[in-house]
Amino acid sequence: MAEENDVVFEDFFPSMLERLGADQFIAELCNGFNLLMDQEKGLITFESLKMNCSLLGLQDLGDDELLCMLREGDLDGDGALDQSEFCVLMCRLSPGLMNGPRRLLEQAIGN
Repeated sequence: MAEENDVVFEDFFPSMLERLGADQFIAELCNGFNLLMDQEKGLITFESLKMNCSLLGLQDLGDDELLCMLREGDLDGDGALDQSEFCVLMCRLSPGLMNGPRRLLEQAIGN
């Protein structure tokens, strides 16, 4: 059960992928990146995420939570997310997208 301060997300990615196809789905992720990025740096920085998080309905998140989101996806350790890191993070955070390949693998190996 979610506590009062917990953010609960509904995972629409699997249905989006099915409806749009892979290429258009990735294009939509890139559009999301463009909404959140610092226009001068071409990266999602803490400042740009904090300024634009209300576009995602996340205006109530604190600085620590925003920093945690950045750290989760920051694969190169530069403190920001490039477009590739953002897309990878979004896919990793989707249980539906991650369970689909897992089910296929389990079927393939007979489990």
